[in-house]
Amino acid sequence: MLNQRLKWVPRVVPTRVRGAMAENLSGACHRTAPPKPSTKGLWNPAISFISVAFFYAESVIMTSMPLSAESDPAVGTVQADAANNPPSGHIRLSAVDHLRGLVMVIMVLDHAREFFMNYGIDPTDLARTNGPLFFTRWITHFCAPVFVFLAGTGAYLSHARGKSLRELSLFLATRGLWLMVLEVTLVKLGWFFHLDYSTVLLQVIWTIGAAMICLSALIFLPVPVIAAIGLAIVLGHNLFDGALKGSLGSLGSWSILLRPGAASPRAGTTVIFAYSLIPWLGVMALGYAFGPVLTMPHHRRRRLIFGLGAALTVAFLALRWLNVYGDPAPWKPQATWSLTIISFLNCQKYPPSLLYLLMTLGPALMLLAWFDAGPGAIGRRLVEFGRVPLFFYLLQWPTVHGLAILVALSRGESIGWFFKDAPFSPPPGYGYGLGMVYLMWIVAVLLLYFPCRWFGEVKRRNRAAWLSYF
Repeated sequence: MLNQRLKWVPRVVPTRVRGAMAENLSGACHRTAPPKPSTKGLWNPAISFISVAFFYAESVIMTSMPLSAESDPAVGTVQADAANNPPSGHIRLSAVDHLRGLVMVIMVLDHAREFFMNYGIDPTDLARTNGPLFFTRWITHFCAPVFVFLAGTGAYLSHARGKSLRELSLFLATRGLWLMVLEVTLVKLGWFFHLDYSTVLLQVIWTIGAAMICLSALIFLPVPVIAAIGLAIVLGHNLFDGALKGSLGSLGSWSILLRPGAASPRAGTTVIFAYSLIPWLGVMALGYAFGPVLTMPHHRRRRLIFGLGAALTVAFLALRWLNVYGDPAPWKPQATWSLTIISFLNCQKYPPSLLYLLMTLGPALMLLAWFDAGPGAIGRRLVEFGRVPLFFYLLQWPTVHGLAILVALSRGESIGWFFKDAPFSPPPGYGYGLGMVYLMWIVAVLLLYFPCRWFGEVKRRNRAAWLSYF
C-alpha cells in the first residue's frame, strides 16, 4: 500500500528522497562496533598522511596570502572584536559574494543536468553511474550547504553594518515569509512553466525562508548560544535516523522536520517537503555564529577560516573512514577503485547528514579564506553573481528550462511535456550526454551574467529597502 501511495514520487524527487519518504510515511554518537578488519590496519598511516598533508597544504597556501593587518583587499579596513556588539558601518566582504557566486554558477550545472539528461538516471546509484556523471552531481552538493550557511552569515553581517537586533529580526521574519511565497509562485512557474497546485514541491528556497523565520527569534540569544544550538543540531540529528515516529494530524508526521516527507492538506493536493527544516536551521545558525570571524583583522580571519575548513575536512575523512557515525549509508569497497571513491564520497543530502556537511563546508571555508585575498578577473564576475543571489536563482530556472525547449524545437522533438512536470517525466528516449549538459550550462551562465550585472548596479545605486529582499 505504501508503494502505491508513493508511486508518483520518482517523477518529482530524487530516488534517495523517495527512500527517506518511504521511511517517514511508514510510520550514537558513540562507537558501537569495532572498525572493519579490512580498514583497521590502515587507519594510523592514513591519519598520519592526512595530518602531514594538512600542515603542508596550510604552509604552502597561507604563505601565499598577504598578511598585512592594515590592508584588506576584500573589503578595505574592517576590525572588530565583540561578537554580540559588532561595529556599525559598511562591512561587505567580496570573498563572501565570491564564494556564493561560485556555488550559484555550479548550481546551474545541476539544473542543466536535470533538464538535458534523462531524469530517471540517478548519478549516485553505484550500479548505473560512472565517474564523470557522479562528479557532475557531487560538485553540486556544495551549493545548498554554502548557500544556507552564508545566509546565516549575511544576517550577522547585516547586524554588523548597523541593523539593531529588533530591525534584523523583523527583516529576517518578513524576508523568510517572502521566500516561502516565492517558492510556490515564481520558482514554481520558472521550473515547471505552470501553476498547477495538485503537487507542490517545496525545496531549498522554502526551507531557507522557514529557517530565517526561526533565526529571527534566535538572534536575541548570545552568539555562543546560537553556535551551541547549531552544533547540537548538526552533530546530533543523525541520532534520529529512521527512529522518529508519530503523527501530526493531516500535516503528516513529526519526522517531516528531520526527514523529507509529504502531506495532503486537502483532497487532490500533495505537498512534498524535499528539504527538512531542522538540519538546515542548524547550518544557518552556525553560519550566523561564524559571522564574527569575518569582522576580525584580515590576516587573522584568513588563518582562522582556513584552519577551520581544514579541520572540518580532516574530520570528514576520519569519520567517513571509520564508518562509525554521521551518515546512514556506510561506504563499502567496490569492484573498482573509482567506484570505491564514489562510495566513500556518496553521502546523504536528503536530509543533510553530518558527513555531508563536513564534506562540503570544510573545503568551502578553505576556498573562502583563499578568496579573501581579493578576486581576480574571473572572481570579479562571480562576485557580481554573488551580490544578487535571489535574482539569479529566480532567473536561472526559466533560463535553463527555456534552453531545453529551444534545443528540443531545433531537433523537431515534442515540447508538450516541458509545460507539465518537466524534467521529472521525460518521454521515452529523451536525454543528451554530458557534453550537451556542460555546453548548455555555459550558455545559461553567459545569458544570466548581463541581467545580473544590471541588477547589481541597480542595487548599488539605489538603497531602497525593497531591493534588500532580492
